[in-house]
Amino acid sequence: MDSFRLPTTSVQLPGGEGQVAGFRLQVDAATQPTRDSRSSPTRHQPLPLTTDHQPPANPRLSVVIVNYNTREDIRLCLTALRQSTLPAEVIVVDNASRDGSADMIRSEFPEVKLLTPNQNLWFCGGNNLGIRASSGDYVLMLNPDTIPQPDALRLMVDFLSVNPDYVGVTIQLRYPDGSLQPTCSTRRRYAHLLLEHSAFGWLLPGLRQRLHAVHVYADWDRATERDVEAVPGSCTLMRREDILLDDRLLLYFPEDDLAERFAGHKWRFLTSSYIIHREKSVTRTWLASRIYFRDMLTFCAKYFGRWRTGFLWLLSRPALWGMALKRQLQ
Repeated sequence: MDSFRLPTTSVQLPGGEGQVAGFRLQVDAATQPTRDSRSSPTRHQPLPLTTDHQPPANPRLSVVIVNYNTREDIRLCLTALRQSTLPAEVIVVDNASRDGSADMIRSEFPEVKLLTPNQNLWFCGGNNLGIRASSGDYVLMLNPDTIPQPDALRLMVDFLSVNPDYVGVTIQLRYPDGSLQPTCSTRRRYAHLLLEHSAFGWLLPGLRQRLHAVHVYADWDRATERDVEAVPGSCTLMRREDILLDDRLLLYFPEDDLAERFAGHKWRFLTSSYIIHREKSVTRTWLASRIYFRDMLTFCAKYFGRWRTGFLWLLSRPALWGMALKRQLQ
C-alpha cells in the first residue's frame, strides 16, 4: 500500500501533552486504597463493596470504558454494569479528567480496575491501554454515556461464543426517550468520503444522498437483527485477540478501520436486548473537528493510497476553513 505523509499540525491536547509513548501509568486497585481514594468530591455517599460487587476471578468478559470528564454519566454506567447477569471485569481508562471522575470511581466503585495515564490518550489509545490490561476472553468497548440492560452483555457474549464465524457483535442502542439509534453502517467508500467533504457533494447532491443512504442502511429501522459491515465504536464486542485498535487514529474512524481489517468476516446486530445511549458527546468542539479531518486522512492513507488521500486533503480544505471562519465569527 502506498504511504502518505500527512501535513504536520500542532494540537494541544486537553489534559497534557498527549504523547502516547512514555507516559506514567497509575493503576488503582480495591485491595490497595490510598488516603486520597477514601474521599469523593461528589455529593453522593460512597457505595460499599459487597460480595455481589467483587470482580470475577476468571472473567469471560472484560468491559473497557474510556472516560474524559463524564463523571455523572459514567456513574450511571458503572451502576448498571453491577446489575449485569454476566459478571465482567470492568476497566476504566481515565484520560486526565478534571471533573473528579477518577476519585469518584475509586470511592464508589472499588471493584473497577482504574487506569490513570495522567494524560489524554484519546479514544483509540485509551481503549488499547484498557484492552492490554484485560483478562477476559471477550472485550466490550463501551462508551461512558451508556446504560446497559442487565442481560445485554450476556446476550452478546453468548452469541459470539456459539458463532465462531462472526468476528464481532453489537446490540440495539436507544436514546433515553426509547427511540432507536441508527447505528452500524457499510464499510467506508472513497467516493462517499469525497462527496461528504468536498464541493463535489454540492455539485452532485443526488449521488451524495444515494451513497449516504447506502452507507447508513437508510432502509433499515434497527428494529430487526441483521448482519452488518461495521458496528459502532460506542458498543463493540470482539474476542480479545482481535479488538486492538490502530492508535494512529485518535477519536474517529476506529470502527471503519476494524471493518476494513476484518473485511469478509461477519458482524452481527442484535435486538434481543438494548443499551441506553445518552450520546452526550464531549467531542463537539473545534479541536474535535480538526481531529476528525486528521483521522479521516489517516484512515484514507491507510486504505486508499497517497494520491487519493492527497486529493481528498486538497478538496476538503474549504470545509475545514469554513468551520474555522464560523468559529471566529461566533
